[in-house]
Amino acid sequence: MTPTTETTVGIGGAAESTDMVLNIGPQHPSTHGVLRLRLVLDGERIMSAEPVIGYMHRGAEKLFEARDYRQIIMLANRHDWLSAFSNELGVVLAVERMLGMEVPTRAVWTRTLLAELNRVLNHLMFLGSYPLELGGITPVFYAFREREVLQNVMEEVSGGRMHYMFNRVGGLKEDLPAGWATRARGAVSAVRSRMDRFDDLVLGNEIFRGRTRDVGVLAPETVHAYGVSGPVARASGVDFDLRRDEPYLAYGELQDTLKVVTRDEGDCLARFEVLLEQTHNALDLADACLDRLAELPPGPINQRLPKVLKAPEGHTYAWTENPLGINGYYLVSKGEKTPYRLKLRSASYNNIQALVELLPGTLVADMVAILGSLFFVVGDIDK
Repeated sequence: MTPTTETTVGIGGAAESTDMVLNIGPQHPSTHGVLRLRLVLDGERIMSAEPVIGYMHRGAEKLFEARDYRQIIMLANRHDWLSAFSNELGVVLAVERMLGMEVPTRAVWTRTLLAELNRVLNHLMFLGSYPLELGGITPVFYAFREREVLQNVMEEVSGGRMHYMFNRVGGLKEDLPAGWATRARGAVSAVRSRMDRFDDLVLGNEIFRGRTRDVGVLAPETVHAYGVSGPVARASGVDFDLRRDEPYLAYGELQDTLKVVTRDEGDCLARFEVLLEQTHNALDLADACLDRLAELPPGPINQRLPKVLKAPEGHTYAWTENPLGINGYYLVSKGEKTPYRLKLRSASYNNIQALVELLPGTLVADMVAILGSLFFVVGDIDK
């Protein structure tokens, strides 16, 4: 029998799988700031993902230690530039708790009102920008129109359009301008009357639903493991909201109006739906606050403070339900006029970590849809 000869002709790269490393960023239009993602790809499929952060880091936590308790408010309201009022709120609540200070009732209800208006402003940005990242241009124009309506009343009361600097230890900077409550109520009503644009234009769009349904499913176990909070966590069925579960400000008296929105699907579509429904509820809460403020008798909006404000020695932790999730301040004082330590726990920092679980196994085409659905601000990550 004639022996056979077996010849192998070169088959190039098909002989083994070849991974490719792809860097997304650090300048990428879908990240609400400067973020870098290091992806390892096998063809069109993501094998691993590593968020690389720090491009916007400014050392706010160390700067807190060199500023007195009035000055740190300015630093605190900037890490999440879409939630400035809520950021300020966490700091002053921590300092007031250390001082054992009781804030006037009028200030409590006004803070609650402004926090909910700030929540709407934050959510409107993502309700407009997320469809934009998926190719839908129109919603962002509606979102910015509604934001302008609310920003006008926020600017009138505080003097700032983004960084309000309106909270003070012991209350608020000053009382509301004459007639402001009527204008605020009109703004809330106007925005509410046009919110169906997002229901019809975005949720009613089959392309948007096709790009987001069953994409980037976040399991409740992952939510707990990474400390994910806010609308992203509630879209995965984690029913937790500090406004209900550990009430602060006036939320304890707003339980009939407050609605904690949840979904079980945990995908990109569920996260958008939670954000939209939560915006509707924030407008209802703002109306309830305006009703209560109208019933309150005239009174002080803040407490008189000494010229040099010193917190007693000790430590405390104050956390709030910010628009993007749990925002916490761990304050350590040695009895001086500056904090010995002020540690910030920001919502976006924890939420973005979930990308290492969400992205592997998905297609590159779905990466932007997943990334945008985490609703983060990079300054809130890097702080």
